[in-house]
Amino acid sequence: WSSRLIHGGLRYLEHGEFPLVYESLRERRVLQEIAPHLVTRLRINIPAYEHSKRGLLLLRAGMIAYDMLSLGKSLPNHKVLNRDEFLRNEPGVNPSGLRGGVQYYDAQIAYAERLVIENILAAHYAGAAVANYSPVTSIVVEKGRVERVVYCDRVTARETEVRAQVVVNASGPWVDEVLAKTTLPGRKLIGGTKGSHIVVGTFDGAPKDAFYVEARSDGRPFFIIPWNGQYLIGTTDIRYDGDPAEAAASDGEIGYLLAETNRIFPQAKLGTADIHYTYAGVRPLPRRSAGPESAITRKHIIRRHENARGLWTVIGGKLTTYRSLAEDAVDRIVRRSGLEAGACITSEEALPGAVGFDGTGTSDRGLQISEEARARLPAIYGSRAAGIVELMRKEPGLAAEAGPGVLAAEVVFAIRFEFARTLIDILHRRTMAGLAPDLGRSSAAAVAAVAVAELRWSEAETEQQLAALRAYNERLTPSEKKKGTDLFF
Repeated sequence: WSSRLIHGGLRYLEHGEFPLVYESLRERRVLQEIAPHLVTRLRINIPAYEHSKRGLLLLRAGMIAYDMLSLGKSLPNHKVLNRDEFLRNEPGVNPSGLRGGVQYYDAQIAYAERLVIENILAAHYAGAAVANYSPVTSIVVEKGRVERVVYCDRVTARETEVRAQVVVNASGPWVDEVLAKTTLPGRKLIGGTKGSHIVVGTFDGAPKDAFYVEARSDGRPFFIIPWNGQYLIGTTDIRYDGDPAEAAASDGEIGYLLAETNRIFPQAKLGTADIHYTYAGVRPLPRRSAGPESAITRKHIIRRHENARGLWTVIGGKLTTYRSLAEDAVDRIVRRSGLEAGACITSEEALPGAVGFDGTGTSDRGLQISEEARARLPAIYGSRAAGIVELMRKEPGLAAEAGPGVLAAEVVFAIRFEFARTLIDILHRRTMAGLAPDLGRSSAAAVAAVAVAELRWSEAETEQQLAALRAYNERLTPSEKKKGTDLFF
């Protein structure tokens, strides 16, 4: 649950983290090359007001540094706009006290979930064994060395033991929970912070481009981003010690984001009723007991456990630098463990959906599918959309819609070729129908019917899947909006 940006992190310049910004901007370029169907350019505006902590001069200096650190980029340099130019471009913005602003480019990943899937698929094609729905139940350490990992397949309830010379704990905000599966003593490594977002429809005065703005109440910057036919607004930064799976946007965070958005766009008059849904994620940051949350480094840390040789833990990192983090971790582990490996090629090898992708869509001539489907398939699956088209050719019944905007073939494709086994995964992490304004509620029953035929769910299992989806969607619905809302499909 991120802001769905692939970016250098302008804010990190304020904390002097120039190497992290450089790494992030390099990875932005890499991801645009290896996943062009998922990572697209995004123009962003930063307004400067009389009361802003970051005035026009400071913004310009920051943007010059940002451009200089973006070596080899394909995106345009920034522009400085005076007040009139800024208002001409974005007439809905609050003109009171506006002095001008800057306009620059970063990148957006509308479906970060699909980037996860593509990396799993790339690993699978390269020979990795993929074990989905398989939580670790035990990491066995004997005589100061990690010996094996035990995990349980939730679908079959079968327990499996794997012996390994090296075990990498790369479980993000769940790092400490995974380490608890060992008998190793030690302090907590993660001090997560919660970042919450709200998703709304278009509103009066809504911007045509993204905005990066400074909150008047606390000076913290946040984004207002056109996304998936809606607007994504966030994020917050609050210390969080609970279960990351249960993180949710609080009423206070929702009120904060609404109020600050209404201040920047006075015509919006957004309220809780205008929110389609909310979400919150936990940043897997290194544990720090003091200092502001925003000052905790976003650099990754790779820790070797001296009391369990062969066990490594990855702490921190961010979405933009996930690939370079993996390269760094594997290179370091290979060197220290005396293993053999060739040079890393992930910065040059296209992810599966980018292989042969030219941005022109799919060869779906003769198939009776909507224009909406023709447009959305390449944006979600890239060149792999050809596999969905092939399914429809072989099984014409799969060309039918399984609810608004979702083809039956996509559901079957997710199950057969993308490791999906639950309704939540099919809607929210494969077809992306779960990110629609109604959280995919209008598609759920029809999608479930296709899944039933493919996975042979019993009536009880089908109801269990629908109930789990209802509970999942309820967590994303603001408490004030739940009153009087039919959460049942």
